[in-house]
Amino acid sequence: MADHAHDNASAHAHAHASAHADADAEHDHRHEEGDACAVAHGDVPVGASSSSAPASTPAAGAAPANGDRTLVAVFATPVSGFLLRYAADAGFRGLLVEPDEARAAGAKMAGFEVLPAVPGDLDDSADVVVTDHHRDDLGVALRDALATKARWVGIMGNPRLAGPHVEALAALGVPQAEVARVHRPIGLNIGSRTPPEIAISTLAGLIADRNARPGGFHF
Repeated sequence: MADHAHDNASAHAHAHASAHADADAEHDHRHEEGDACAVAHGDVPVGASSSSAPASTPAAGAAPANGDRTLVAVFATPVSGFLLRYAADAGFRGLLVEPDEARAAGAKMAGFEVLPAVPGDLDDSADVVVTDHHRDDLGVALRDALATKARWVGIMGNPRLAGPHVEALAALGVPQAEVARVHRPIGLNIGSRTPPEIAISTLAGLIADRNARPGGFHF
């Protein structure tokens, strides 16, 4: 009788341990998804984790995963307006660069923080997007952005056509290696046509690049 009770106790303990191990494995498998879900449902603040485990150390040279992020939109255009508004919702500090005084005045009335030139103190938490490739001063803006420590610099445009920024930067004496750092096109290929769609595409591309993800339907 004692042996039978011992066998039952042992079997119960083994089943309990097995169930606990399965639960731990399921928790580990779904931990990342659970954190994202908790943020999406408002259960935890953006940038916080629902887990008590310490955050992993970011890779060397990587921009902060959460916290300080700056998006510099160059030139006051319909796209830059939507881009800065959407970026603010995503946790970016938004800056608008507009050298033209009249256009800058209009942007300030819309509530944007406007600077006359790309600030020289940008660090690797900053992304710079030139939103108009027809402006005569795009070369100066890109030259100034490339001279900073900005994480990412790009300009909108059709990838099937030669980018006007190449000639503009060459005329300013910018080395070819620096010119090659300018991303073009920018954003994800979602077939965007309108300013809001282009802004969504651009912001999604920046977030995908920051997170080292392909930015498509493959996970």
